[in-house]
This record gives sequence, C-alpha cells and structure tokens, in this order.
Amino acid sequence: MVFISSLFFVLPALALVKQASAFPGGGDHHSHDDHKFIAPGPDDVRSPCPGLNSLANHGYLPRDGKNITIPIMMKAGNDGFNVQAEVILLAARVSLLTSTYAWDAFSLEDVRLHGNIEHDASVSRMDEALGSNWEFSEEIYSVLANSNPGSDNYNASSAGAVQHERLQQSLRDNNHTQNTLSEMTIRTRESSLYLSVMGNATTGEAPKKFVDVFFREERLPIEEGWERSSVPITGTTIGPIQDIIFATSNWVTSEGQCAWVRTSPHDDLSIVGPR
Repeated sequence: MVFISSLFFVLPALALVKQASAFPGGGDHHSHDDHKFIAPGPDDVRSPCPGLNSLANHGYLPRDGKNITIPIMMKAGNDGFNVQAEVILLAARVSLLTSTYAWDAFSLEDVRLHGNIEHDASVSRMDEALGSNWEFSEEIYSVLANSNPGSDNYNASSAGAVQHERLQQSLRDNNHTQNTLSEMTIRTRESSLYLSVMGNATTGEAPKKFVDVFFREERLPIEEGWERSSVPITGTTIGPIQDIIFATSNWVTSEGQCAWVRTSPHDDLSIVGPR
C-alpha cells in the first residue's frame, strides 16, 4: 500500500507531461471498420471501467483484456477516443501496480482491485463491500440514467449531481466507504471523460443515447451516430468540465481517512482510517 498526498491526483506532474509527449495526439488511428464490437468471451476479462472495457470490446485494447502495457493503453485511448496521454498516463501507471503476473503489463481483471483506480460510489458499479465492483449494475446506473430530466443530454452539472447522490447512497449503505480527495478526484475525472468521449469535448454535453450505450453495453455507439471526437481531449479541455462537476457535487470529505493507493489484495486496510 502506498500512502499519498491528495495532491498526487490533483496537480499535474511536469515529468508525466513531458513523457506523455512520447505518445502524441492526432496522427494515424484505425478506422472503426477495423474495430467492430465483439462481446467478451468466457476466457476474456473485464474491469470496473466502461471506457477500458469498450476499448477492449472494439479491439483497441487486447480483446482478452490481458497483457496491457502503458504504450498499448496510451495508443488505445488516442485511437479509440482521441484522449491524449496526459489525461490517462497517471491512471495507467497506477494500474500497473495491480499486476499479478508481470512488471510491465496488467490485465483488466487486475484493476478490479479496490483502492487502486477502482473506488466506492461508482456511477455504474456496486461498492466492493456491497457486491460486484466490476460488473455493470442497472440499479446503480439508474441515478445517472434519470438525471437531467427534460433534456436529451447529460452535462457537467448533471454529472456533479449524480456524483453527489451516488456518494450519499454509498455513505448510507456502506460502512466502509473510502471518501478522500483522491477518490473524489478520480470520480470527477471519470465523469468528465464519459462526457467528453461520448459528447462535445469542449462543452461537456453528451447525448444520453450515446452515454447509455457506452455504460450499458460497453460499446461505442457508432450505429447510433457517435463519432470519435475531432477535438483532442486534453487536460486543458477537461479542466473546466471537471471544475463544474466538482462544484455541483457539493462534496465533503469523510473525517479520519487518509489518501492511499492499494497495490495488492494483501494490503492491510485497517491502517488507513475508520472503515
């Protein structure tokens, strides 16, 4: 287990941004015709993240969900979503800590590990303490699905309201909810990404029909009219979206907890605060 400052997830590291330039945006990326949706088979593994799962289901990541290296993940994010390395490099590096079989690669099953990039109060998965933390839950997702009534789009304000409601549910039902600035920052980054990759990367408005397919089917909604963002999704584009989500979530930290990153199922969680 690695203890971290909350700033670990908040402040961009210059070293990471510099290294991210090794995976520049734009350039060649495969046609969607070469990446048809194929649902996972019995020997394939998937994660708590619909974005990673969608990339695997379309062959941008290995379809079996295994042997994912950082360069593979950077290329998949760019080719599939036009998400630039600076946005996901840190998450990829932290995910690598979960690997159960290699020093330079991980699987989508590995990142199910609670307390790494997986967290409580997901908008589409149950808390680990309450059930499956990686399989889609329609009951959990109903909060998002019913948000922003009267509009055909989800937006940053509705995403913040969803985060607030999901956290209140988690705190009510789960005596072990981990709720520090680190988890809040991860949740907010995830929300800004589903809005950006499924909708307008500048405004953060995303058609509900696209987002719903993305979460429920873990499929790129090409048949419904979705197209890969023409605007590179960077820290600059998602920053204002995250700010709105954070502000409208009315988030309050849980007292007595410290920020941490779990690197092994054997980590002693009793030392990180009340659970």
